Amino acid sequence: MKRLLSNLPKVDEFLISEKLEEYKDSVPYNILIKSIREGISFYREEILNQRFTDMEIAKEDLKLEITNKIIKLIESKNQLNLKRVINATGTIIHTNLGRSKLIESSVKNIVNIASNYNNLEYDISTGKRGSRYSHIEKLICDITGAEGAIVVNNNAAAVLLVLDTLTKDSEVIVSRGELVEIGGSFRIPAIMEYSGSKLIEVGTTNRTHKKDYLEAITPETKALLKVHTSNYKIMGFTKEVKNEELSKLARDKKLISIEDLGSGVLIDFAKYGYKKEPTVQESLKSGIDVVTFSGDKLLGGPQAGIIVGKRQYIEKMKRNNLLRTLRVSKLTIAALEVTLREYLDEAEAVKNIPTLRMILEGKDEVEKRAHVLYEKLKTLETLEADLVETNAMIGGGSMPTELMDSFGVAISYKGHSIVKLERTLRNNPLSIVGRIQGGKLVFDCKTLNENDMDSIYEILSKGIDKI
Repeated sequence: MKRLLSNLPKVDEFLISEKLEEYKDSVPYNILIKSIREGISFYREEILNQRFTDMEIAKEDLKLEITNKIIKLIESKNQLNLKRVINATGTIIHTNLGRSKLIESSVKNIVNIASNYNNLEYDISTGKRGSRYSHIEKLICDITGAEGAIVVNNNAAAVLLVLDTLTKDSEVIVSRGELVEIGGSFRIPAIMEYSGSKLIEVGTTNRTHKKDYLEAITPETKALLKVHTSNYKIMGFTKEVKNEELSKLARDKKLISIEDLGSGVLIDFAKYGYKKEPTVQESLKSGIDVVTFSGDKLLGGPQAGIIVGKRQYIEKMKRNNLLRTLRVSKLTIAALEVTLREYLDEAEAVKNIPTLRMILEGKDEVEKRAHVLYEKLKTLETLEADLVETNAMIGGGSMPTELMDSFGVAISYKGHSIVKLERTLRNNPLSIVGRIQGGKLVFDCKTLNENDMDSIYEILSKGIDKI
């Protein structure tokens, strides 16, 4: 043990090592020096605790062992925390994996705007200060038919801004069956409390009638709020008040009607064989005064909360000081504008926006991709691969009852547990996230493109022990 400890190289020896030469200019010095020290310390502990079994190893061989450890540490420390992941789960709008993929032209516009000066708050025509919201307000209104629009950083912020502006210190009536909770423990009752609004619950979990709203209205009531239950469905003996009835009741009683749609649906999915989801356009046509929805999820853009509705209410929100804390950046506006422009022609939106394209593509297209991946992987001798039928999901709290017929490739490695295989691929520098099913790891091709499949093959071709 003493000999091994005395053979441990010093930090300076690694700093002049040829094997670490390529890292001296490519990684920050503090990462290099910290990795060297940790590498040496790791082997010192291994020796002291008698976990290093090769007691006869020569000094140069020990140095090589430590160098390999240092290289792994360098590469691990030099990775960005937010990085690309291959989504092989079959869940299209995967909340944990960044939700909707942006259209390529949106990404190009982000780079263009981010790397140059721009007219974010500058009116080029007048040469005076402008508004960041003006760049997309008209576009949103053209698509939805709204009188006015405003964009904040997510839909929770949109709901908060609406309530804080329009119903603070007043009563807001909501059906009990619509008091939803979404990811991150966001709950409608909590956001109403933060806004200073007083929640008045009416009806029951499964049935709410018009008379329930009518009987709950008092001189303190300011609004009727409808919340679309986009992430769950109540089936069976149910009753809800339709938008047209609710908006008319609000008008008759001189109240404001508000709807939180959650996912921003701008096309009628029923035309493509899916169950009916309310669109933003339909909500506005029904007479609802203010509608909020997400810019990502089913809309397929960047994270954002979009508020549309009557001009008088939108203008009031623009004057609310809270808006400054919720405002979107130039990068969100750059991505959202390009995404929304696709909706000026629905056929183009369905073809070009990745989220819509994956949802609406035919099963045959997915099967073709699965065959391509299967043909690649079946050539690997240490791997067992099978072409399998799967069920993909839309995800992101959207259309929860919809499953899509899909195809994938199920794999296993001879002599290795499926748990180890999943963990190894998940922790690879380019992480592959699949799902374990039937004792195998399944790559669902609904969420894979050609580049993803090439990457999966290249990674797996190394063998599990070398990944």
